[in-house]
Amino acid sequence: MFTGLVETLGILRRIDADANGRRLTIEAPIIAKELKAGESVAVNGACLTVLEHDRTTCTFAAGPETLRRTNLGQLVLGERVNLERALRLGDRLGGHVVQGHVDGIGKIIEKKKQGEWALMWFSCASELAEQMAPKGSVAVDGVSLTLVDVAADRFSIALIPHTLTHTTLGFKQPGAVVNLETDLFAKYIWKCLKKGEVTPELLAQTGFIPEGSRRDG
Repeated sequence: MFTGLVETLGILRRIDADANGRRLTIEAPIIAKELKAGESVAVNGACLTVLEHDRTTCTFAAGPETLRRTNLGQLVLGERVNLERALRLGDRLGGHVVQGHVDGIGKIIEKKKQGEWALMWFSCASELAEQMAPKGSVAVDGVSLTLVDVAADRFSIALIPHTLTHTTLGFKQPGAVVNLETDLFAKYIWKCLKKGEVTPELLAQTGFIPEGSRRDG
């Protein structure tokens, strides 16, 4: 589990073929020296296992499924990545519950500066948009963010100055591909609704939807 609060930016320094996947060696001196082999780290939001490390670099294996479903297969040498070590029991949950299991990829379609802030729009699969709601949470390249607006196949977020300077989202421009993970709880509710196991009336009874807020017709 992760929180979506990026600890540091790493730089991809080496790519090696590994069976059907790749070994990615990332320069990250802030966390590399403290890692252990077998530990989990979110790399652009994808949970990967540390194979080896030294004081400045750490190496991960990315299998075919990971390379297919995330933007890790498109990384080039010198590119920056978001890094977050796994959540420890007792840590503050400053972002939201992030599994590190990327649901799909999206693309930046618009980026507007608003003073020191930035408003960004992302395209995504309609199935993922159905699991989002304004003021809800989403992880973009492993960054926990609050949704502003959600449409059928896109959504927007507002980035504060800290996020712009401490994550890859501050450097990426329209056309860039990003990893998306929808909110864990929204995902399960969405699945139950699709299967008819949960109704709006039941959600109202549990407090997810206030009584009287549903409008038919």
